[in-house]
Amino acid sequence: MKLKQISIFLENKKGRLKKAINVLSQSKINIRALSIADTSEFGILRLIVPEVDKARTILVKNQFVVKVNDVIAVEVPDKPGGLDGILDILHQADINVEYIYAFVEKKTDNAIVVIRTENIEEGLKTLKKANATVLSPEEVYNL
Repeated sequence: MKLKQISIFLENKKGRLKKAINVLSQSKINIRALSIADTSEFGILRLIVPEVDKARTILVKNQFVVKVNDVIAVEVPDKPGGLDGILDILHQADINVEYIYAFVEKKTDNAIVVIRTENIEEGLKTLKKANATVLSPEEVYNL
């Protein structure tokens, strides 16, 4: 169950992040999770949104460089060691994690971790085999 993620290239200039978020807000697109990584010159804003195609289209129309990637959303116990267990599953299978970000789900005692691995299919297969709770896109969008 792959989840679609939007990655937006942002120049590290005043107002650029605000503009991207405003474009989505004006289009009534809800952001379920986000992460931003930056350097002195640019940043990459990563978003999980329910309406990926609509968000991509509206961002491109507003002169943003956008890429859609597959990621994995996995439920993790929200306690010390919860994330370590998931990372250990991937490490034992020799699967490289490119990046992760997390958010806490309001309805349960678990956190949700978004994971990008070099090989998404192998990452999914490994996590499922280890009985990790991999969430479907619908489950994430409806949190």
